[in-house]
Amino acid sequence: MAQRVRIDAAVVRGSIPWTETKEPSLEILRVVEPNSDAVREAMEIAFFLNGTPVKLDVAPDRRVVDLLREDLGLTGTKEACGTGDCGACTILVDNESRLSCLMLAAQLDGRTVATIEGLSQGESLHVIQEAFIECGAVQCGFCTPGMVASSVDLLHRIPSPTRQEIRDGFSGNLCRCTGYQKIVDAVELAVRKLQEDR
Repeated sequence: MAQRVRIDAAVVRGSIPWTETKEPSLEILRVVEPNSDAVREAMEIAFFLNGTPVKLDVAPDRRVVDLLREDLGLTGTKEACGTGDCGACTILVDNESRLSCLMLAAQLDGRTVATIEGLSQGESLHVIQEAFIECGAVQCGFCTPGMVASSVDLLHRIPSPTRQEIRDGFSGNLCRCTGYQKIVDAVELAVRKLQEDR
C-alpha cells in the first residue's frame, strides 16, 4: 500500500506560506510507492459523472479529456486539436458546455459532469441525439459528441432558438463533413419535439 502525505495544493504552488494554511479545498497527495523511490503527486477529487458519484486521485496536471478517455474509458469525448479550437472534446459541466482539453481534472471537484455517454437514459437516446440521427446530421461522427453537448447547453439557455442562435450556439465546434445545415435542422427538430412533449 502506498504511503500518502497530504500537502495543501496552494502551499505546493508556493502561493501560501506553510504556516498560513487553513482548510485546503484541494490537497496534493504525495504517494510514495512501497519498495520504490518513486513519488508521484495526486489530488483527490470528487464529482458526479453521468449521474454517478466519482472519487479518485488524479495528477495535478491531468487534463479532463485524458481522465475521461484514458482513466475512465469514456471514449465518446474526442480530442482533435488539443488547443480548444475544434470543440470535439465538449462536455457539460454543471449543465454548461466546456472544452475538456483545456480543463484540468482538479477543476471537476464538486461539480456535475455529463459526457455523451450520460445523455441517454438506458436504451432511450436524448432528444437531440435522436434528432441528429433523423436529420442525417451524423456523418463521420467525430464531431458529433461535442456538437450534441453544445446543443444541449444551447437549449438549456435558449429553449426556442432561431436558426442564427443555433449556429452561434455551436460556433466553437468544427465539422468537416456536414456543412452544418443538417446539424441546424437537427437542433430545430429537437426543439419541436421538446415543445410537443410539454
